[in-house]
Amino acid sequence: MNLLPQRIVCLTEETTEWLYMLGEEARIVGISGFTVRPRRARQEKPRVSAFLTAKIDQILALKPDCVFGFSDLQADIASALIRHGIQVTVFNQRSVSEIFAMMYQVAAMVGQAEKGLALIAQLQKQLEDIQQTAATLPRRPRVFFEEWDLPHISAIQWVSELVGFAGGDDVFPELAKESLGKNRIIADGAEIVRRAPDIIIGSWCGKKFRPEKVAARAGWQDVPAVRHQQLFEVKSPDILQPGPAALTDGVQALHRIIMAWGKLYA
Repeated sequence: MNLLPQRIVCLTEETTEWLYMLGEEARIVGISGFTVRPRRARQEKPRVSAFLTAKIDQILALKPDCVFGFSDLQADIASALIRHGIQVTVFNQRSVSEIFAMMYQVAAMVGQAEKGLALIAQLQKQLEDIQQTAATLPRRPRVFFEEWDLPHISAIQWVSELVGFAGGDDVFPELAKESLGKNRIIADGAEIVRRAPDIIIGSWCGKKFRPEKVAARAGWQDVPAVRHQQLFEVKSPDILQPGPAALTDGVQALHRIIMAWGKLYA
């Protein structure tokens, strides 16, 4: 008797990417329409959900024995599926350690606990290496990570922590602990100016970051990041998915930006 889930629907990208990394992609029968990692998943798997909505009938037709979701924002989808008798596991990872915990749990659920631990150890070693390189900076830059522009929303916890691994200091660390975007709104843009970030990094949740618009904000001309043209984008799929992408491409992009700044301004 095989007790492991055989038909999995992933409502967000990070579990899809992780199952592919584990070599267990054959178990996936449906994915989120926002999935871009790995690229071939979009050609191989039917897209049955957005982020806040899902095609319940299509999911039921796939006869999943397990559905993976993310956060309270997918509670309505989860509730609808549960009422139809579907097993739903909703993760709520918001920090780097919680991302690793989610990855281990998923690996164990598909019978790949040992391989999952080995891959997690590799990722942890990569983070340690980045942290050690960042320690050579003569000064750590102050970093404002903007998740949305109107209103200004600052970095969620795993992003704030990855900025730290990469060598920078989040200028709004007190907001990073707030899991909901509405609780990370900076109502007064002048407060960002007062905190004088050396680097501004935008990842506007699927919308193209426009550094020229940031630089043109009233009163921002003397912000060090604006004055020295240190305004950069990290693509949302690389940093705002709480899974492997953020721990690889996301943190590496942050690290390159910060180390380049260090060569010029530290």
